Amino acid sequence: MALVEVKNLVKRYTPAGPNAVDDVSFEIHAGEMFSLLGPNGAGKTTTISMISTLLAPTSGRVLVDGFDVQAEPMAVRERIGVAPQDLALYYDLTAEENLRFWGEMRGLGGAELKREIAEKLALMDLTDRAKARVKTFSGGMKRRLNLAIGLLGNPPLVMLDEPTVAIDPQSRRYILDYVKRMNVNGTTVLYTTHYMEEAQELSHRIGIIDHGKLIALGTLEELTRQVGEHETLVLKLHQEEGGAALVEALRGMEEVLQASASDGEVTLNVRSAQAALPLALDQAAGLGLSIRTVDIREPNLETVFLHLTGRALRD
Repeated sequence: MALVEVKNLVKRYTPAGPNAVDDVSFEIHAGEMFSLLGPNGAGKTTTISMISTLLAPTSGRVLVDGFDVQAEPMAVRERIGVAPQDLALYYDLTAEENLRFWGEMRGLGGAELKREIAEKLALMDLTDRAKARVKTFSGGMKRRLNLAIGLLGNPPLVMLDEPTVAIDPQSRRYILDYVKRMNVNGTTVLYTTHYMEEAQELSHRIGIIDHGKLIALGTLEELTRQVGEHETLVLKLHQEEGGAALVEALRGMEEVLQASASDGEVTLNVRSAQAALPLALDQAAGLGLSIRTVDIREPNLETVFLHLTGRALRD
């Protein structure tokens, strides 16, 4: 059963402007972990903002548990929790006070709210910082508190918008592990990220979004199958500025299907790494470039994005 139905969703901020979200359609089933993967500016946050009733669509329709986000926004809000990318925290309040404020906004109170606050602080490993002001928290602690607020009331659908941006590896691991446990326990999750490895690790299904369009949708296996038997060849150069020239030299060669460069790293989608590697090394030498490392990878979401768009996900 679809808990979320997104139908031909469009968002245009100005009448003559481009579509920030362009005719996007997908469903999220109850109990599913669904990721929207795409680069910054692809339309992920705009999509979540419309699903969560914060932003009105230009056209199209969104249903959450059968309720229309425009016609019945209060019914939708009762069924969702949101951890936005921009932290929804009051820095001069303590962690406990932030949770109490947002809990009361959700209609919680009394013993129920007290229990919820204690539970969420414990879940995010913040019990010992309950009385500390948020302005004293590290970036990872703020992200964990932001997530705790989104979980208040134990909503059936939780939307997490880039929840691991700009945090330390330990906090990132903590959040990812908790999100997996939460989903295993029955919570439906809509997760947005530009980190390929997060989408691969977490998701039952993945929607790839770019320039406002949903360009691919499926399980990891279904998406990588689109690439076929191709391989990914990653060359790290000693000279960061040389990647673009090497890409231009390799484009058009029969063995090279797609090529992109970023920060001294050249990513090639190739028919055969064994055949393409000597060509790449010869071209690099001809350009006066030296290769630091070579990595041959099986098809993954980076390969899929490169295959569909002609550029790397991080570009």
